[in-house]
Amino acid sequence: MNANPVLKPKVATPALILSGVAILICAAFLVGTLAANGQSSLFLILAAVAFILLAAMAGVTWFARARRLRAWTAAAHERWNHFDDVKRTHGTTTEVTVQSVDALEPTGSWITIRWDRFDHVQRAWIEALRDPIWPGSVLLISPDPAQITPGAPWPAIYYISDTRFLAWAPLAARSASSQRESLAPKS
Repeated sequence: MNANPVLKPKVATPALILSGVAILICAAFLVGTLAANGQSSLFLILAAVAFILLAAMAGVTWFARARRLRAWTAAAHERWNHFDDVKRTHGTTTEVTVQSVDALEPTGSWITIRWDRFDHVQRAWIEALRDPIWPGSVLLISPDPAQITPGAPWPAIYYISDTRFLAWAPLAARSASSQRESLAPKS
């Protein structure tokens, strides 16, 4: 099964934070006990080894989660850069955010989308694409003038063909991308 590339990985979870704090408290107590006792008993030495192993396991977990977050952030920035490049090179485009995937079928999917520019939510049919679409994806599409016209009511169901789909990027990384653009020097 594919991992959802839209969700930002979590580094710190309550369980990991609490276990790290517990390990630090026990290690501090153990160091104090070893310093107070001149003679080290076998029990204290085994406890010290156990806490060193637990601290190493917690450190490896923190490191792996931080590495996973860095990889996700790099991939998300790459997606947004591609998204922005495609947006600049194509004529009329619009962004829609996938709110939910309602039904998967072999030829496509029923999804609920939000038109970002108009803040309008509606059902849509999207043809099967080579990339899986997840809730939280921002899709760049070329709007179909046969379905959407200025001044006309919204269609009950919007159909997104695979030829009108241009790019996608994770919504969770959008703020970082837009901050990058606002800080970039204007020429």
